[in-house]
Amino acid sequence: MEILQTPPERFKDIPDYPFAENWIEIDLGNGQTARQHYVDEGDKSAPPVLLFHGEPSWSFLYRKMIPILADAGFRVLAPDLIGFGKSDKPDDIEFFTYARHVDWLKQWRTAVEPRPAALFCQDWGGLLGLRMVAHDPDLFACVVASNTFLPAGGAPSPAFLAWREFAKTSPDFKIGPLLDRATQTPLTEAEIAAYDAPFPDEPSKAAARAFPALVPAEDGMPGVEDNKAAWPALAAYDKPFLTLFGDEDPITRGSEKFLIDRIAGAAGLDHRTLSPCGHFCQEDQAQTLSQGVIDLARKAGHLK
Repeated sequence: MEILQTPPERFKDIPDYPFAENWIEIDLGNGQTARQHYVDEGDKSAPPVLLFHGEPSWSFLYRKMIPILADAGFRVLAPDLIGFGKSDKPDDIEFFTYARHVDWLKQWRTAVEPRPAALFCQDWGGLLGLRMVAHDPDLFACVVASNTFLPAGGAPSPAFLAWREFAKTSPDFKIGPLLDRATQTPLTEAEIAAYDAPFPDEPSKAAARAFPALVPAEDGMPGVEDNKAAWPALAAYDKPFLTLFGDEDPITRGSEKFLIDRIAGAAGLDHRTLSPCGHFCQEDQAQTLSQGVIDLARKAGHLK
């Protein structure tokens, strides 16, 4: 297996992304390491907020939210998952597992910001982040979840099955146009190119191809038992837990009810379904999502 590094020149014309680069070395296992990139904006001593992206995006997805959150008084941290964004990319699809991604993100969190933090998570950012909340609830002051879930088997929706098959078999897996189709706000050509930038060739797309098949959406899949084991602790999480889901997201729409009904900290909060808002809600509702994080962190006593 080769660990690929996306050529830096691929990122030279990224719009509205003026953030300094930050890097950390991650132990991938099997005697191999990879560089992980992350955004780190705001006062380093300020209350932290973690922004976890999903599939197949990267921290560019948070470019509209990062300044709002930093101006509100947060230290804003947005990692690029291994295999995405500016981070290094193992080129073997079979190497990627749910458990490894959790471990890699925990390594990043422990090294970069071990203090209790607010969390905003979307898509796979939630599959990873909510597992982390279950494992270490005291490290999370509050959570805003959007267009995500913590699946533990069952019967996946037709929309998800179609997406999983497309990611696996499509001969022309272009990331930028895919992001454009899954938002309600049309992306510019430069923004579409920014989502394509991390993936100059097919080998660099191994993680993006792999992720949909790793969702433990059916009984017997790897990750099902781990998520079943995580659910009691997640359900007992009693700090503020808010859902802000997109009304126009065909994959996750309605699944917020499962989080609201089961997680203790979700009781009595102003959960909202946003519109217009597609799957990549950060493109469509950046101001509303940011204000939701700010208000919840203040309610939790995490932010003044």
